[in-house]
Amino acid sequence: MSRVPDAAQVRAAVEAVREWLDDDNADSGDVDTEAVPTPGRSALAAAVRGTVGILAAELPGHAVEVRVPPFAAAQCVEGPRHTRGSPPNVVETDARTWLLLATGRLDWDAAVDSGRVRASGTRASAVAAGLPVVRTA
Repeated sequence: MSRVPDAAQVRAAVEAVREWLDDDNADSGDVDTEAVPTPGRSALAAAVRGTVGILAAELPGHAVEVRVPPFAAAQCVEGPRHTRGSPPNVVETDARTWLLLATGRLDWDAAVDSGRVRASGTRASAVAAGLPVVRTA
């Protein structure tokens, strides 16, 4: 991502999905729970793209690729530049897990240990230095 997202717009995008992030039932997968509905695609996209963009601006570089499919991918962290094929250092997760990390609701080590974040390569864990990206009330 070449342009740094506006912090106020990113905060507003994250606030728009805050209730869903705060809902412990959202991860259960149990249709009988009274989970907060998953936000719409555009709301999720705005929150994910904005927070990934801020992370890339705070940890500039090209050593690690952060992927949150289908919404965002960005290179960050200083180190050797990756140019072709599969990058050697990759962090990949789903939108909810990323936003929980980005807002400080989920610890990096816990997310990696539980398999919610796939972090490969010797530099992948450097992404943790940029977390949380934004804090919400």
